[in-house]
Amino acid sequence: MIGLIMAGGSGKRFWPLSRQQFPKQFLKITSDISMIEMTFNRLLARIEKKDIFVVTSENQVHLIKENIPEISDENIIIEPVGMNTAPAVALSMKYLAERYKGTEVVFVGGADYEIRDMTGFIDSLEPAEKASLQGNFVTFGVKPEYPATGYGYVEAGNKADFGFKVKNFKEKPDEATAAAFLKAGNYYWNSGMFMWKLDTILDAYSKYLPKVYSLIEDIGDVWKKKGYGADIAELYSKMPKIPVDIGIMEQVENRIVIPVDYGWSDVGGWKSLYEISEKDSFGNVLKCDSFNIDSSCNYVNSSKYVALLGVKNLVVVDTDDVLLIADIDKSENVKDIVSAFEKDAQKQRFV
Repeated sequence: MIGLIMAGGSGKRFWPLSRQQFPKQFLKITSDISMIEMTFNRLLARIEKKDIFVVTSENQVHLIKENIPEISDENIIIEPVGMNTAPAVALSMKYLAERYKGTEVVFVGGADYEIRDMTGFIDSLEPAEKASLQGNFVTFGVKPEYPATGYGYVEAGNKADFGFKVKNFKEKPDEATAAAFLKAGNYYWNSGMFMWKLDTILDAYSKYLPKVYSLIEDIGDVWKKKGYGADIAELYSKMPKIPVDIGIMEQVENRIVIPVDYGWSDVGGWKSLYEISEKDSFGNVLKCDSFNIDSSCNYVNSSKYVALLGVKNLVVVDTDDVLLIADIDKSENVKDIVSAFEKDAQKQRFV
């Protein structure tokens, strides 16, 4: 089995800790090691080190090496321009196809997931591998713990050999729809983790995203002539900016969802981090020395001593140059602050 870790994101929803030069996957958010190191170590329990690859942007390569010093240079796939996951996966699959047989199975996942039950995760790879070897596209559907509006969903259909047929993929729902999904019992959170055979996924790109397939074929020609360090930015920048879920998984027919219940979270922002973190008797998560009077359900991360008085449902994140104070239920929209700052020359230093 081959493992591919997607690690090119900017982690805007974890601003101000996550920045362009040091994004979320390199933060020590839920452990004393970084998110990407946790992900790499998790895969090592099933996949050999030589078969684990990371796809990332050029400006993050040094961070990959710092966080995973045992990874070799040829196991780092460089995305010259950030284009979303369908192009990143296509580039990676082409890179892997140059090194492995088309019958090899590839597990694909992000660099920044929290999975509490390691044994459950490893166990889920076996039925996924069997389903993939039969030519299926496998996704891992997380049993929902609550009616989440921050995740997409996978609707499971009829029973299959190693899971369930995928009936539909659903975009992030509103609260009423999420509650209905939970009650129905056959909807799962879309984990963004997949498995397939190399030749199966490349055939799908050829059929459903022919422009992308044509471009990676051209990139393959460049690699053959000039080596893997060749400049492919011009070709790659022509890719459509679409996620692999929409570009491939929503198009193919032979889709299997493997239901899993191993304490998964994509730790997508401050609220989701608050939800999975250990809380005090007042429901606070306090990453600081603190004093509290009549304050509850807050997340505070600061190097300063913090005194709380009569406040509820706040996210407070203190860094050297920025102090974020937000309603915890609106904290996912912190990415809007980042987007606004990116357009303001005087504030770009905070991004």
